[in-house]
Amino acid sequence: MNFPLHDIVVTGFSAITPAGNGLGPILELISSGRDALTPIPAEYGGIGGRWGKATTFKATEFIPPLKARKLDRCSQFAVAAAAMALQDAGIDRNTLNPERIGITLGCGFGGVANSAEFLTGYFTAGAEGMSPMLFPNTVSNAPASNVSIEYGLKGPNVTQVQRFCSAELAFMMACRFIMEGRADIMLTGGVDDMTPLMLSGFAATGQLRSYASSFGEGCGMLVLESAGHAEGRGVRVKGRTGSISTVGLLPPDHEQEGIDLLMAAFAPPALVSLSGTARVIPALMERISGIPALDTARVIGSSLAMGGTAMAALLASLQPGQPGLHLAASPEGPYYAIRFSGGDSV
Repeated sequence: MNFPLHDIVVTGFSAITPAGNGLGPILELISSGRDALTPIPAEYGGIGGRWGKATTFKATEFIPPLKARKLDRCSQFAVAAAAMALQDAGIDRNTLNPERIGITLGCGFGGVANSAEFLTGYFTAGAEGMSPMLFPNTVSNAPASNVSIEYGLKGPNVTQVQRFCSAELAFMMACRFIMEGRADIMLTGGVDDMTPLMLSGFAATGQLRSYASSFGEGCGMLVLESAGHAEGRGVRVKGRTGSISTVGLLPPDHEQEGIDLLMAAFAPPALVSLSGTARVIPALMERISGIPALDTARVIGSSLAMGGTAMAALLASLQPGQPGLHLAASPEGPYYAIRFSGGDSV
């Protein structure tokens, strides 16, 4: 299916990743051929391999220490990335109606660490061992909720979990909220964290040799806005949306038909960003052969919600008016193709 996106612009973006804060460190690694992946410490079971751990991230640079202690790591990423994105978009929350600002966020494993700690208390000490402080952060929608609480956002608030395409589904829903007049501004993107427990699970299921190889963590955030609202605020447009195409499945022996449906609405882009398992689908890669591609997973690791960072990196790389394409896939579907173009010149 193809969904035209009418009059939706990007006015800000940000990222918290193993490369550091912001999009600059990621793009520098891509251009230099280096990466921010590090060996998985031996004390985590000697499973080998590398991961993308955001070791330089300090939540207290964005959140007061006492408040930061109450948030799970995923929420810390999201709150920090949202602060950077709102600032990048020039949004003064004191002059805008909070009921017209919302958030839709993709999240894969958010809450796993807190869930494990919460349940460990129960299994070791019974009901009295269950900490009420942990419970609010045991769910995947905690990051989006904590962003809304921190910045007083009272518009739509939705979290999507759709494997490697979680951020893309969240992006599509954010666009729908603006197009339907339910919000003027939407924060959207994806967030995930990485824990030793998750690595142990990946190793036990053989995923470290396939889709979970070089897994990473972090958050990529975009600020979407109706074109009229952005013009009224007098802010620079940093990207424009074109349309979204999506297919649910590429059946065996019919892959090309699915790729044709996915790509039919797109003229050849100048730059492509890849997310999820798009880069390992031969028919898809053949379709964009010869077009420069940004593969953020190569430098910061992959995650279920990596699409937020990949889309932000694409927008940060596009020249004014230059066409770009974001491709995302999960092993068994769905598949997304999102068309962007570069924003206004500085």
